[in-house]
Amino acid sequence: MAQIVVVLIAMGLASPARAHDIYSHLLDSWGNSCCSEQDCRPAPYRITPTGVQMLVDGEWVEVPGYTIQYRSLLGDAGQTGGGHWCGRAYQRVDNSVFHVTQCAVLPPSTAALPSPPDRSDR
Repeated sequence: MAQIVVVLIAMGLASPARAHDIYSHLLDSWGNSCCSEQDCRPAPYRITPTGVQMLVDGEWVEVPGYTIQYRSLLGDAGQTGGGHWCGRAYQRVDNSVFHVTQCAVLPPSTAALPSPPDRSDR
């Protein structure tokens, strides 16, 4: 009986790592890993006139265009329509939080959507 309990506990501990495996092969535009075994997750997304936003920790985060990859991920459960966000949350001195996107994944069908205007000339 004790062996069964140990096996069940071991299986429970292995599950989060397997769930994160869908992100392990992702690389950013510089060839760096998108994640550190904890900072990637499914995330709803929306296309706005100014670009792409993803819902991360209850906040709509602007996603820089250079971080977006248009692809399907093997193992995606589909709860966000194919949206996935990899990045870090940082706490400011005033205790507010800001998010930095390392990589964002959107379904291939969104690549055909019009690009927002280039804001680099403002």
